[in-house]
Amino acid sequence: MSQAADQVVQSSSDQYVNVADILSDAALRCPDKTAILEQRGCNSISFVALDEEVNRVARGLREYGIDREMRTILMVKPGVEFFVLTFALFKIGAVPVLIDPGMGRKKLIGCLEEIEAEAFIGIPLAHIARIIFAKSFRSVRKCVTVGPRLFWGGASLKGVRSANREPFETADVQAVDLAAVLFTSGSTGPAKGVAYEHGMFAAQVRYLASYFKCGEKDTDVATFPLFALFDVALGMTAVIPDMNPSLPGQVDPTRIVSAIVDNKATQIFGSPALLARVVAHCETCNFQLPTLRRILTAGAPIPPALLARLRNIVSPDADIFTPYGATESLPVASIESREVISETASQTEKGEGICVGRVLPGMELRIIAISDEPIADWSECKELSAGEIGEICVRGPVVTKAYFRKPDATKLAKILEGDTIWHRMGDVGYLDETGRLWFCGRKAHRVQTASGTLFTIPCEAIFNAHPRVRRCALVGVGESPNYKPVLCVETESGKSVDKQALTAELLEIGEQNEKTASIRTILYHPSFPVDVRHNAKINREQLALWAAGELR
Repeated sequence: MSQAADQVVQSSSDQYVNVADILSDAALRCPDKTAILEQRGCNSISFVALDEEVNRVARGLREYGIDREMRTILMVKPGVEFFVLTFALFKIGAVPVLIDPGMGRKKLIGCLEEIEAEAFIGIPLAHIARIIFAKSFRSVRKCVTVGPRLFWGGASLKGVRSANREPFETADVQAVDLAAVLFTSGSTGPAKGVAYEHGMFAAQVRYLASYFKCGEKDTDVATFPLFALFDVALGMTAVIPDMNPSLPGQVDPTRIVSAIVDNKATQIFGSPALLARVVAHCETCNFQLPTLRRILTAGAPIPPALLARLRNIVSPDADIFTPYGATESLPVASIESREVISETASQTEKGEGICVGRVLPGMELRIIAISDEPIADWSECKELSAGEIGEICVRGPVVTKAYFRKPDATKLAKILEGDTIWHRMGDVGYLDETGRLWFCGRKAHRVQTASGTLFTIPCEAIFNAHPRVRRCALVGVGESPNYKPVLCVETESGKSVDKQALTAELLEIGEQNEKTASIRTILYHPSFPVDVRHNAKINREQLALWAAGELR
């Protein structure tokens, strides 16, 4: 993006609080540019048409009775209608509730029930679920069906869409007003609704424009629907690939590659699991992706080796960023692949953790002594020095203040300092002497033994260096603080392995490093369970239960 265009986007996100206004501003700057293109069916819409459709639907939803501050469950497949409805709800000042359906039926229904939504917008299958589990949706008063409306009541999107194409006045919201509720994936505990304020979304748009240089000249292959919402606010074309967004680790790589090639895409945002499949396909076919100028990957740590392979299929000028953050605060820090490959990868292999870069401008990060208890005030924290592993805490414009209707979870995750709030990321790590952040794993995954505490990422990296190991996961069996450390190993698929010999080799590797010398038990698992959102985070809680059963 040019410097002038960058300044336009930044000034827009500074001027506007509601991202619906930022979309309207993008429609003025690039009216005829394609805003959204669906790979399946080739359905597309321009920016000016998208903005007009948002106005029509916002007006229709308001007339139907969906109004400001109404919590509205949105269960629509990625595509034009998803974008239109989300921005229409923002325009009204309603509060969209967005939940990843991949979390499973039981968790999903539990999340929907606790939100006590007043409106429900979804595809027919979602409404059937609403009818079956009617008790969980007794608070819903307004229903809109996207597609054929069958035996249930309410309205259809086609029916509520207004014929009036005139601009619809955006709700006059404040930066601190509730904008949306986004649920965590629940991969390391119960799924929780994260309360997003309007100002936080605007701040995220600013970071994408100013730090990552996303803008009007870009076409993004949007493999993660929530991130794709920022595309159109930035004037980017969002290409919705033909894939199940809940199963990125099982994606057909040929479809992703064709989405990039056919649309001359300049950017892709994807989980490490998805990118690994794309890289493997390109390597097998000796294929390059020269139009890509930017790759963003998040959701789990990406191995340095995969970053190096990614660099081999893109142009030398392309940037590959690995931004660090979470649903509760994103982005926090970032690093580019060249720095990883040339400087930090060797330290990662030695068990020093994974470097996730430097803290972004405007964000603050500190490391405190690890605690599993609530911390009411920052004065109660013990800040650690460079090199000391502790809890990662952040504050800044993208840090959320609370979980929706979860006061106990909020107390565990938030720390007050004056009139500001620090968020405990739930991760452990340290800052090096140059100010770079090194990630050492989830706090809940640390293995406390009689001889000391073991951190997952540093320990696992030492064993991952073995050529017959695809990946491994450290878990604790027994009771804390006297866990028995157990290394679960997943070997490279399709290759026969002498497990007895491999175990001996791994134990020898472990003995040579003080971080891993106490790990004397190794188990082999056929395929690690992973998180539902990115298919990349290892579900160590589930693995620990499996390991306990194996050792019994």
